[in-house]
Amino acid sequence: MLFLTYLFILFKKFYFYILHHVVIRKNMNIRKIFFVTILSFVTYSLAFGQLSVYQKANEYYENGQYYEAIDRLRDAYSKVTDNDLKTKITFQVAECYRRTNQPRKAEMWFKRTIQKEYPNPLIYLYYADALKVNEKFDEAEENYRQYKKLVPNDPRGDIGIKSCDQAKKWLENPNGYKVAEMKFFNSRASDYGPAYAKAEYDEIYFTSSRDEATGDENHGATGYNFSDIFTSKRDMKGNWSTPVPLEDNINTEFEEGAVSLSKDYNTMFFTRCEMHKRDNLGCQILVSKRSGEKWGKPEPLSIATDSIVVAHPSISEDELELYFVSDMPGGIGKKDIWKLTRSDPDGAWEDPINLGEQINTPGNEMFPYIHSDGTLYFSSDYHPGMGGLDIFRATKDDNGRWEIENMRYPVNSTYDDFGIIIENEEERGYFSSSRDRGIDNIYSFVLPPLKFSVEGVVRNDKTDDPLVSATIKLVGSDGMTLANETDNKGSFKFMLRPNTDYVFIASKKGFLTGKAKETTKGLTESQVFNVEIRLSSIAEPIELPNIFYDFAKWDLRPESMVALDKLVETLNDNPNVVIELRSHTDSRGTAATNVELSQKRAQSVVNYLIEKGIEPARLRAKGYAATMPKVVDAKLAQQYDFLSEGTELTTEFIESLETEEQKEVAHQINRRTEFQVISTNYEPNK
Repeated sequence: MLFLTYLFILFKKFYFYILHHVVIRKNMNIRKIFFVTILSFVTYSLAFGQLSVYQKANEYYENGQYYEAIDRLRDAYSKVTDNDLKTKITFQVAECYRRTNQPRKAEMWFKRTIQKEYPNPLIYLYYADALKVNEKFDEAEENYRQYKKLVPNDPRGDIGIKSCDQAKKWLENPNGYKVAEMKFFNSRASDYGPAYAKAEYDEIYFTSSRDEATGDENHGATGYNFSDIFTSKRDMKGNWSTPVPLEDNINTEFEEGAVSLSKDYNTMFFTRCEMHKRDNLGCQILVSKRSGEKWGKPEPLSIATDSIVVAHPSISEDELELYFVSDMPGGIGKKDIWKLTRSDPDGAWEDPINLGEQINTPGNEMFPYIHSDGTLYFSSDYHPGMGGLDIFRATKDDNGRWEIENMRYPVNSTYDDFGIIIENEEERGYFSSSRDRGIDNIYSFVLPPLKFSVEGVVRNDKTDDPLVSATIKLVGSDGMTLANETDNKGSFKFMLRPNTDYVFIASKKGFLTGKAKETTKGLTESQVFNVEIRLSSIAEPIELPNIFYDFAKWDLRPESMVALDKLVETLNDNPNVVIELRSHTDSRGTAATNVELSQKRAQSVVNYLIEKGIEPARLRAKGYAATMPKVVDAKLAQQYDFLSEGTELTTEFIESLETEEQKEVAHQINRRTEFQVISTNYEPNK
C-alpha cells in the first residue's frame, strides 16, 4: 500500500509539471509531450519493480539462504530485461543449486552461465565439479583443463583432473567394502552423523532434520527443519527401533547434531548452532553428563567467540584429545580440523591446536573421527577424491607424520561422503552420504574377512612329472612357519593371512631345493594363488639357458646375467652343494681351440658367481669342448620334429641331417653351458 501511495504522488507531480509547461509553451505538441512522459514514467516504474524483485532475491542469496533464494532468483530472472543482470542471476541460481547439493540442476545452470560468457573463471571449476558428481568424467576433465588454463596457479584444476582419473579407476575396481543403506535410520529429510551410544554397538545416535525434530522452522539454506539428535536401538533379533529424539534439554529450537561420546558413554559432546531462519549466530560444542538414563543440562566449551563455527567434536578414547572443526583465525583453509588437549580426563583444556597442512588444505576438512587405535578419519573436498566430500583415513608414521589414504569406492562416491564411525575390533561401521538424489542418508559398511590360500604343485623340471612326498615349507613375514608334503599328484595347499609376504620352499632328496613367492599385502579381495615349483635333479647336468658369448670370445654378454643371477639364488638356497660349471662347444674348429675356448667360458661364469658372493670352494670350471654331445630329451624332441628323444647329437648324426638349417640347429644345441652337482656335503665357513 505504501508503495502504491508513493507512485500516485509521483504521478501527480509529473502531471502538474507538464501542465505548467504546456501553459507557458503553447507551441509544443501537448499530446506528444504527455505520451512521452507517461511512457518514461511507466518504463521507470517497471525497471524499479524489476530491480526490487532482484534485490529481495539477492538478499536471501547474500545471507546464505540458498534454498529459499532459488525460486526468488528464478522469478527475478524471468522478469528482468538487462542482459548483464540476467547473466549474474544465472550464476547465482547455479551457485544455489551447487550449495544445496543439487548437482544435476547445478550442471545445467553452470552450462548456461558459460554460454552467457560470465566473466568469472570459477564457472568452469564449478561446472566441472557438477559434471564429476554426475559421473561425466571426460567432460569434467575438459572443464578442469579450461579452468587450469585460465587460472594456472590454482591447484584445484590439477586436483580435479587427477580426481576424474581416480574416480573412473575406483568405480571399475571397488575396494572390497560392502555398503548398504540403513533404511531403519533414514527419512525423507537429512539424516547423518552417526555415533555409537553403547559398547555393544547396538544403539546409535545420529542427526536428523525429519518432521519429528523440535525446531518448527525450515532452514533457509537447506529447506529442511532445524536438526535434532535422534537415537535408535537394535533388539536381539537385529531389528532397529523407530528413531526418537533425545530429551528437551539436549534438543532445542536450534540445530543440534554431530555427536561424540566418551568410552564409558556417559559424557556426550555435540554441536549446537543457534540460528534463526535467516541469521546464523555461530556454532559451539556443548558437553552433557549422563545421570542414570537422563542427560544433564549441557554446558558450552569456551573455544571461540559466538560468531565462529566450532563443530563436529570427536573425543579420543582416553578423553585427553578433542578433535573438532572450526573457521577460527589462524587456520589454513575454509574450515580446518583442530584439537584440544589436556593432561587428565577431569583437567582443563589447553589452547586449540591446528592439525597443520598435512591434514588441512585451502578447502574444507570436516567431520573428524578419532578411532581407538589412533587413526583419524575425516572428510575433505580438497584432497584428491571422487567428488564433493570424500572420507580419508590418516595414520602416523614412525616420525609422527600423517599418512593420508582415500577410502575409495564404494565408501566414497562422487557425492558428499562424511561422518564415519568404525568399531574397535572389526572393519565395520556407518557413514553418511548424499549419493541418493543429493539427500544425506546413513549407510552401513563392512569389509568381509579376506580369505587367501595357495594351491601349488611341485614338478621335475626336466620331465614335468609331479613330485610326490616333496616337503613344502611355508615361511611368512609375520613369523608363521608351516610344513607339509605333496600328495600323490605333487600338490599342496596352505591357508594364508592378509598383509603378509610368503615364501614356499620345496625340497626332495636327490633334487635341488626350489621356491616360490607370493604376497597378500595391499589386497582388498579374497584370492586363491596358484604356484608351480620346479625342482632339478642332481643326478644329471642342469643346463643354464640364455648364456651368450660373442663369436670366438669368452666374455659374458649382458643378457646372460639374468640366468646367472637365478643360479646365484639357487646356490644360496642350496648352501651345501658344490658344482662343476661345464662349457661345451660344437664340433667345428680345431680341438685345441675349442678346449681353450670352452675352459675360458666356464671360468668366466665361475668368476661372475664369485663376484656375486658364492664361495670359490663351491665352484669348479671345466671346458669340455665337443667331447660331450647333447642327448635329445623329450622337450627338444617336441620342439624339433627332426630330432628323436635319446639321440646323441654327434658329428656323424649332424652331418646326416637333410638341410643346412637343421644342422645349424643341432650345432647350436651342442653349444651350451650347464652345471653338475658334484657334492652335497659342503659346510660353509662359520
